[in-house]
Amino acid sequence: MHIGFTYDLRQDYLDKGYSPEETAEFDSAETIRYIETALAELGHRVERIGNLDSLVRRLAQRKTWDLVFNICEGLNGFSREAQVPALLDAYGIPYTFSDSLVLSVCLNKGITKHVMRSMGLPTADFYVIAREEDIEKVRIPFPLFLKPVSEGTSKGIDGDSRVENRDELRSLSAGLLKEFRQPVLVEEYLPGREFTVNILGTGDGAEVIGVLEVIIRPDADSTVYSFRNKEFCELLVKYVLAVDPAARDAAGLALAAWKGFGCRDAGRVDIRLDKNGKPKLLEINPLAGLHPTHSDLPVACTLAGISYRDLIDRIIRSAASRNEPKNAKGSIPCRI
Repeated sequence: MHIGFTYDLRQDYLDKGYSPEETAEFDSAETIRYIETALAELGHRVERIGNLDSLVRRLAQRKTWDLVFNICEGLNGFSREAQVPALLDAYGIPYTFSDSLVLSVCLNKGITKHVMRSMGLPTADFYVIAREEDIEKVRIPFPLFLKPVSEGTSKGIDGDSRVENRDELRSLSAGLLKEFRQPVLVEEYLPGREFTVNILGTGDGAEVIGVLEVIIRPDADSTVYSFRNKEFCELLVKYVLAVDPAARDAAGLALAAWKGFGCRDAGRVDIRLDKNGKPKLLEINPLAGLHPTHSDLPVACTLAGISYRDLIDRIIRSAASRNEPKNAKGSIPCRI
Protein backbone atom coordinates (compact mmCIF):
# COMPACT_ATOMS: atom_id res chain seq x y z
CA MET A 1 0.00 0.00 0.00
CA HIS A 2 0.91 3.64 -0.41
CA ILE A 3 0.95 4.76 3.23
CA GLY A 4 1.10 8.36 4.38
CA PHE A 5 2.76 8.88 7.75
CA THR A 6 1.57 11.67 10.07
CA TYR A 7 3.44 12.48 13.28
CA ASP A 8 4.61 15.29 15.56
CA LEU A 9 8.40 15.35 15.67
CA ARG A 10 9.44 16.47 19.14
CA GLN A 11 12.59 18.26 18.03
CA ASP A 12 10.59 20.51 15.69
CA TYR A 13 8.68 21.90 18.67
CA LEU A 14 11.73 22.12 20.94
CA ASP A 15 13.40 24.20 18.22
CA LYS A 16 10.43 26.57 18.34
CA GLY A 17 10.93 27.14 22.07
CA TYR A 18 8.45 24.69 23.59
CA SER A 19 9.58 23.03 26.82
CA PRO A 20 10.47 19.34 27.31
CA GLU A 21 7.21 18.88 29.29
CA GLU A 22 5.08 20.60 26.64
CA THR A 23 6.54 18.28 23.98
CA ALA A 24 6.58 15.12 26.10
CA GLU A 25 3.95 13.32 24.00
CA PHE A 26 5.62 14.03 20.67
CA ASP A 27 7.89 11.51 18.98
CA SER A 28 11.64 11.33 18.52
CA ALA A 29 13.32 11.01 15.15
CA GLU A 30 14.29 7.50 16.25
CA THR A 31 10.67 6.45 16.73
CA ILE A 32 9.72 7.84 13.31
CA ARG A 33 12.59 5.95 11.72
CA TYR A 34 11.64 2.67 13.42
CA ILE A 35 8.03 2.89 12.23
CA GLU A 36 9.02 3.90 8.69
CA THR A 37 11.54 1.05 8.47
CA ALA A 38 9.01 -1.52 9.69
CA LEU A 39 6.42 -0.35 7.17
CA ALA A 40 8.97 -0.51 4.34
CA GLU A 41 10.11 -3.99 5.38
CA LEU A 42 6.46 -5.07 5.19
CA GLY A 43 6.42 -4.01 1.54
CA HIS A 44 4.60 -0.70 1.83
CA ARG A 45 5.57 2.55 0.11
CA VAL A 46 5.86 5.15 2.86
CA GLU A 47 5.45 8.89 2.37
CA ARG A 48 6.39 11.06 5.32
CA ILE A 49 3.77 13.76 5.85
CA GLY A 50 4.56 15.09 9.32
CA ASN A 51 2.27 17.22 11.46
CA LEU A 52 -1.17 18.75 10.97
CA ASP A 53 0.14 21.77 9.08
CA SER A 54 1.97 19.53 6.61
CA LEU A 55 -1.12 17.38 6.14
CA VAL A 56 -3.28 20.44 5.42
CA ARG A 57 -0.87 21.62 2.74
CA ARG A 58 -0.80 18.22 1.03
CA LEU A 59 -4.56 17.83 1.11
CA ALA A 60 -4.86 21.27 -0.48
CA GLN A 61 -2.67 19.87 -3.27
CA ARG A 62 -5.17 16.97 -3.64
CA LYS A 63 -2.70 14.40 -2.35
CA THR A 64 -4.13 11.06 -1.20
CA TRP A 65 -2.99 7.73 0.16
CA ASP A 66 -4.31 4.19 0.49
CA LEU A 67 -3.95 4.52 4.26
CA VAL A 68 -2.46 7.02 6.71
CA PHE A 69 -0.45 5.73 9.65
CA ASN A 70 -1.33 8.44 12.17
CA ILE A 71 0.42 9.07 15.48
CA CYS A 72 -0.14 12.86 15.68
CA GLU A 73 -0.84 14.03 19.24
CA GLY A 74 -1.65 17.61 18.31
CA LEU A 75 -0.74 20.78 20.14
CA ASN A 76 -3.81 22.89 20.85
CA GLY A 77 -7.25 22.24 22.32
CA PHE A 78 -9.02 19.46 24.17
CA SER A 79 -9.52 17.56 20.91
CA ARG A 80 -5.92 17.89 19.72
CA GLU A 81 -5.50 14.14 19.15
CA ALA A 82 -8.67 14.11 17.04
CA GLN A 83 -7.67 16.85 14.60
CA VAL A 84 -5.81 14.71 12.07
CA PRO A 85 -8.40 11.86 12.10
CA ALA A 86 -11.25 14.37 11.67
CA LEU A 87 -9.50 15.93 8.70
CA LEU A 88 -8.83 12.55 7.13
CA ASP A 89 -12.47 11.58 7.66
CA ALA A 90 -13.54 14.75 5.86
CA TYR A 91 -11.43 13.73 2.85
CA GLY A 92 -12.46 10.08 2.99
CA ILE A 93 -8.93 8.83 3.62
CA PRO A 94 -8.62 5.78 5.89
CA TYR A 95 -6.17 5.80 8.80
CA THR A 96 -4.87 3.73 11.69
CA PHE A 97 -6.11 3.79 15.28
CA SER A 98 -9.28 5.20 16.79
CA ASP A 99 -11.55 7.80 15.23
CA SER A 100 -11.90 11.43 16.26
CA LEU A 101 -14.82 10.80 18.63
CA VAL A 102 -12.98 8.15 20.64
CA LEU A 103 -9.78 10.21 20.75
CA SER A 104 -11.64 13.30 21.97
CA VAL A 105 -13.51 11.42 24.69
CA CYS A 106 -10.49 9.48 25.94
CA LEU A 107 -8.23 12.53 26.09
CA ASN A 108 -10.61 14.10 28.62
CA LYS A 109 -10.21 11.91 31.71
CA GLY A 110 -13.30 13.34 33.36
CA ILE A 111 -15.57 12.54 30.40
CA THR A 112 -13.89 9.13 30.12
CA LYS A 113 -14.78 8.31 33.72
CA HIS A 114 -18.39 9.47 33.24
CA VAL A 115 -18.70 7.08 30.27
CA MET A 116 -17.07 4.27 32.27
CA ARG A 117 -19.66 4.77 35.00
CA SER A 118 -22.51 4.73 32.48
CA MET A 119 -21.20 1.38 31.20
CA GLY A 120 -21.14 0.00 34.74
CA LEU A 121 -17.34 -0.33 34.68
CA PRO A 122 -15.52 0.28 37.99
CA THR A 123 -13.44 3.45 38.32
CA ALA A 124 -12.27 5.47 41.30
CA ASP A 125 -14.64 8.08 42.69
CA PHE A 126 -13.82 11.47 41.17
CA TYR A 127 -14.62 15.15 40.82
CA VAL A 128 -13.57 17.67 38.15
CA ILE A 129 -12.45 21.10 39.34
CA ALA A 130 -13.02 23.58 36.52
CA ARG A 131 -12.21 26.74 38.55
CA GLU A 132 -10.94 27.57 42.03
CA GLU A 133 -14.49 28.02 43.35
CA ASP A 134 -15.05 24.29 42.74
CA ILE A 135 -12.33 23.19 45.16
CA GLU A 136 -14.60 23.46 48.21
CA LYS A 137 -17.18 21.25 46.50
CA VAL A 138 -14.93 18.17 46.62
CA ARG A 139 -16.46 15.65 49.02
CA ILE A 140 -14.32 12.58 48.34
CA PRO A 141 -12.49 11.22 51.42
CA PHE A 142 -8.74 11.82 51.63
CA PRO A 143 -6.17 10.86 50.46
CA LEU A 144 -6.83 12.12 46.94
CA PHE A 145 -4.87 12.12 43.69
CA LEU A 146 -4.80 15.12 41.34
CA LYS A 147 -3.87 15.51 37.67
CA PRO A 148 -4.70 17.77 34.70
CA VAL A 149 -7.86 16.49 33.02
CA SER A 150 -6.55 16.33 29.44
CA GLU A 151 -2.84 15.60 29.44
CA GLY A 152 -0.85 12.46 28.70
CA THR A 153 2.56 11.00 29.55
CA SER A 154 1.82 11.84 33.22
CA LYS A 155 2.24 15.57 32.59
CA GLY A 156 1.38 17.45 35.76
CA ILE A 157 1.96 14.39 37.96
CA ASP A 158 4.81 14.20 40.48
CA GLY A 159 5.56 13.02 44.00
CA ASP A 160 3.21 15.68 45.43
CA SER A 161 0.15 14.64 43.37
CA ARG A 162 -1.27 12.74 46.33
CA VAL A 163 -2.86 15.13 48.84
CA GLU A 164 -3.76 14.32 52.43
CA ASN A 165 -5.94 17.27 53.49
CA ARG A 166 -7.97 20.21 52.23
CA ASP A 167 -5.12 22.72 52.49
CA GLU A 168 -2.98 20.55 50.18
CA LEU A 169 -5.98 20.11 47.89
CA ARG A 170 -6.46 23.88 47.62
CA SER A 171 -2.79 24.57 46.99
CA LEU A 172 -2.20 21.86 44.36
CA SER A 173 -5.52 22.45 42.55
CA ALA A 174 -4.87 26.15 42.21
CA GLY A 175 -1.36 25.47 40.95
CA LEU A 176 -2.49 22.97 38.31
CA LEU A 177 -5.32 25.24 37.12
CA LYS A 178 -2.85 28.06 36.62
CA GLU A 179 -0.06 26.01 35.04
CA PHE A 180 -2.07 23.87 32.63
CA ARG A 181 -5.04 26.19 32.02
CA GLN A 182 -7.51 23.33 32.10
CA PRO A 183 -9.70 21.55 34.69
CA VAL A 184 -8.17 19.29 37.33
CA LEU A 185 -9.28 15.71 37.88
CA VAL A 186 -9.54 14.77 41.56
CA GLU A 187 -9.70 11.05 42.25
CA GLU A 188 -9.96 8.72 45.19
CA TYR A 189 -6.38 7.54 45.77
CA LEU A 190 -5.88 3.90 44.84
CA PRO A 191 -3.04 2.34 46.89
CA GLY A 192 -2.71 -0.99 45.09
CA ARG A 193 -0.66 -2.38 42.21
CA GLU A 194 -0.68 -0.56 38.88
CA PHE A 195 -1.11 -2.26 35.51
CA THR A 196 -1.08 -1.08 31.94
CA VAL A 197 -3.03 -3.51 29.79
CA ASN A 198 -1.87 -3.67 26.17
CA ILE A 199 -4.42 -4.49 23.48
CA LEU A 200 -4.28 -5.24 19.76
CA GLY A 201 -7.25 -5.33 17.43
CA THR A 202 -10.73 -3.92 17.04
CA GLY A 203 -14.15 -5.04 18.28
CA ASP A 204 -14.53 -8.80 18.54
CA GLY A 205 -11.02 -9.14 17.11
CA ALA A 206 -9.42 -7.24 20.01
CA GLU A 207 -7.21 -9.19 22.40
CA VAL A 208 -4.97 -8.50 25.36
CA ILE A 209 -1.39 -9.27 24.40
CA GLY A 210 0.21 -8.45 27.74
CA VAL A 211 -0.46 -6.96 31.16
CA LEU A 212 2.53 -4.93 32.36
CA GLU A 213 2.84 -4.26 36.06
CA VAL A 214 4.42 -0.87 36.68
CA ILE A 215 6.90 -1.12 39.55
CA ILE A 216 8.46 2.14 40.70
CA ARG A 217 12.16 1.82 41.63
CA PRO A 218 13.59 3.28 44.89
CA ASP A 219 15.22 6.31 43.18
CA ALA A 220 11.99 7.32 41.44
CA ASP A 221 9.32 9.84 42.46
CA SER A 222 7.56 8.27 45.43
CA THR A 223 5.19 5.49 44.32
CA VAL A 224 3.48 7.33 41.46
CA TYR A 225 3.89 6.90 37.70
CA SER A 226 4.98 10.54 37.39
CA PHE A 227 6.15 12.61 34.44
CA ARG A 228 9.77 12.19 35.55
CA ASN A 229 9.36 8.46 36.05
CA LYS A 230 7.89 8.04 32.57
CA GLU A 231 10.45 10.31 30.91
CA PHE A 232 13.29 8.24 32.39
CA CYS A 233 11.46 4.94 32.68
CA GLU A 234 14.49 2.86 31.67
CA LEU A 235 16.17 3.93 34.92
CA LEU A 236 13.26 4.57 37.28
CA VAL A 237 10.60 1.99 36.39
CA LYS A 238 10.57 -1.79 36.17
CA TYR A 239 7.99 -3.46 33.92
CA VAL A 240 6.96 -7.03 34.64
CA LEU A 241 4.64 -9.15 32.50
CA ALA A 242 1.99 -10.07 35.09
CA VAL A 243 -0.09 -13.26 34.76
CA ASP A 244 -1.54 -13.74 38.25
CA PRO A 245 -5.30 -13.59 39.04
CA ALA A 246 -5.23 -9.83 39.71
CA ALA A 247 -3.60 -9.24 36.32
CA ARG A 248 -6.17 -11.46 34.62
CA ASP A 249 -8.99 -9.50 36.27
CA ALA A 250 -7.38 -6.29 35.05
CA ALA A 251 -7.11 -7.71 31.53
CA GLY A 252 -10.80 -8.60 31.42
CA LEU A 253 -11.82 -5.17 32.68
CA ALA A 254 -9.52 -3.41 30.21
CA LEU A 255 -10.84 -5.39 27.26
CA ALA A 256 -14.43 -4.57 28.22
CA ALA A 257 -13.56 -0.88 28.31
CA TRP A 258 -11.65 -1.06 25.00
CA LYS A 259 -14.60 -2.64 23.22
CA GLY A 260 -17.17 -0.45 24.99
CA PHE A 261 -15.47 2.77 23.90
CA GLY A 262 -14.99 1.51 20.34
CA CYS A 263 -11.20 1.75 20.35
CA ARG A 264 -9.34 0.39 17.32
CA ASP A 265 -6.15 -1.33 16.20
CA ALA A 266 -3.86 -0.96 19.24
CA GLY A 267 -3.51 0.87 22.54
CA ARG A 268 -3.45 0.64 26.31
CA VAL A 269 -5.79 0.73 29.27
CA ASP A 270 -4.39 1.79 32.66
CA ILE A 271 -5.71 0.16 35.83
CA ARG A 272 -4.87 0.31 39.52
CA LEU A 273 -6.04 -1.87 42.39
CA ASP A 274 -8.01 -0.30 45.23
CA LYS A 275 -7.46 -0.95 48.95
CA ASN A 276 -9.41 -4.22 48.64
CA GLY A 277 -7.32 -5.46 45.72
CA LYS A 278 -10.07 -4.85 43.15
CA PRO A 279 -9.14 -3.38 39.75
CA LYS A 280 -10.42 0.07 38.85
CA LEU A 281 -10.02 1.84 35.53
CA LEU A 282 -7.79 4.90 35.43
CA GLU A 283 -7.81 5.87 31.75
CA ILE A 284 -7.71 4.63 28.17
CA ASN A 285 -4.89 5.45 25.76
CA PRO A 286 -6.12 4.76 22.22
CA LEU A 287 -3.04 6.44 20.69
CA ALA A 288 -0.17 4.73 22.50
CA GLY A 289 3.54 5.44 22.08
CA LEU A 290 5.46 3.23 19.65
CA HIS A 291 9.15 3.54 20.52
CA PRO A 292 10.43 -0.08 20.55
CA THR A 293 12.11 0.08 23.98
CA HIS A 294 10.69 3.21 25.64
CA SER A 295 6.93 2.80 25.06
CA ASP A 296 4.75 0.40 27.04
CA LEU A 297 2.91 -1.20 24.12
CA PRO A 298 6.00 -2.34 22.16
CA VAL A 299 7.68 -3.41 25.41
CA ALA A 300 4.69 -5.60 26.24
CA CYS A 301 4.72 -7.05 22.72
CA THR A 302 8.40 -7.92 23.02
CA LEU A 303 7.82 -9.66 26.34
CA ALA A 304 4.88 -11.54 24.75
CA GLY A 305 7.02 -12.70 21.81
CA ILE A 306 5.63 -10.25 19.23
CA SER A 307 8.36 -8.48 17.24
CA TYR A 308 8.20 -4.77 16.52
CA ARG A 309 7.63 -5.40 12.81
CA ASP A 310 4.80 -7.81 13.62
CA LEU A 311 3.25 -5.18 15.90
CA ILE A 312 3.23 -2.63 13.08
CA ASP A 313 1.90 -5.27 10.67
CA ARG A 314 -0.98 -6.14 13.00
CA ILE A 315 -1.88 -2.46 13.34
CA ILE A 316 -1.94 -2.07 9.55
CA ARG A 317 -3.96 -5.25 9.04
CA SER A 318 -6.50 -4.21 11.65
CA ALA A 319 -6.94 -0.79 10.03
CA ALA A 320 -7.05 -2.20 6.50
CA SER A 321 -9.69 -4.77 7.42
CA ARG A 322 -12.31 -2.05 7.93
CA ASN A 323 -11.29 0.08 4.98
CA GLU A 324 -11.39 -0.21 1.23
CA PRO A 325 -8.92 2.45 0.11
CA LYS A 326 -9.97 4.70 -2.77
CA ASN A 327 -8.06 6.59 -5.41
CA ALA A 328 -9.23 8.97 -8.08
CA LYS A 329 -10.55 6.07 -10.17
CA GLY A 330 -12.59 4.47 -7.43
CA SER A 331 -12.15 1.59 -5.01
CA ILE A 332 -9.09 -0.63 -5.00
CA PRO A 333 -8.34 -3.62 -2.78
CA CYS A 334 -5.85 -3.45 0.07
CA ARG A 335 -2.49 -4.74 -1.09
CA ILE A 336 -0.99 -6.31 2.01
